[in-house]
Amino acid sequence: MNPEETSGTPGDAAPAPGAGRVLVIVPTYNERDNVPKIVPLALAQDARIDILVIDDNSPDGTGAIADEIARVEPRVSVLHRPGKLGLGTAYLAGFRWGIEHRYDLLLQMDADFSHDPSHLPQFLDAARQYDVVLGSRYLEGRVTIVNWPIKRLLLSYYANVYARIVTGLPLWDATGGYKCFRRQVLEAIPLERVESQGYSFQIEMSFRAWRRGFKLGEIPIVFVDRTLGESKMSKRIVREAVFKVWKLRWLQVRGKL
Repeated sequence: MNPEETSGTPGDAAPAPGAGRVLVIVPTYNERDNVPKIVPLALAQDARIDILVIDDNSPDGTGAIADEIARVEPRVSVLHRPGKLGLGTAYLAGFRWGIEHRYDLLLQMDADFSHDPSHLPQFLDAARQYDVVLGSRYLEGRVTIVNWPIKRLLLSYYANVYARIVTGLPLWDATGGYKCFRRQVLEAIPLERVESQGYSFQIEMSFRAWRRGFKLGEIPIVFVDRTLGESKMSKRIVREAVFKVWKLRWLQVRGKL
């Protein structure tokens, strides 16, 4: 059996004047309560937007719910994977799918409403100027996070300080997962070399783009902690981020990034 099966077809809505096709990639694992709500909200933000839901065989039936949406909404497609394979590999699968279907802009967005779909027009506007647009929770030192416990907030904030120091990335929020890439950026990055998950995946993708000369920009977003479902954060993801930034620097020095 093919490890990745797709339902639905790319939407064919006419793009707005002067703009290209947009794909919002939404990985899911046990998000049955959120998917039926967030998909229509995201689609309503702009007629150019299509959505690819990537479900890792959710035990709660999220994949089947996404299939039902795709059956009646041509702007929604679903990529099914055989099990929980990690957030980073989900986004890489979505990037490859989006490149294959010739989308001009590819965005990452969580299914749990921590990433507010109302910010999508800001990303599309900023993408006229930048190759990679990052939704920042800490732009110029201002914290725009709602409902996080102070311990997690401090961990995230100083993880970004650490990442900036080690990698030199000119970003306030290198670990955030709400972001937009031009297709040309993803085509230039050897996706088969990207190994990270979680926080470090976000750092690695931005670092690889930046070191290839692409222009990075940040827009302010309000990040609200999820109200339905469970967080995917783990100590393993944090440990990976701590060491991955040094590996990225080492690969850069050796010219193997």
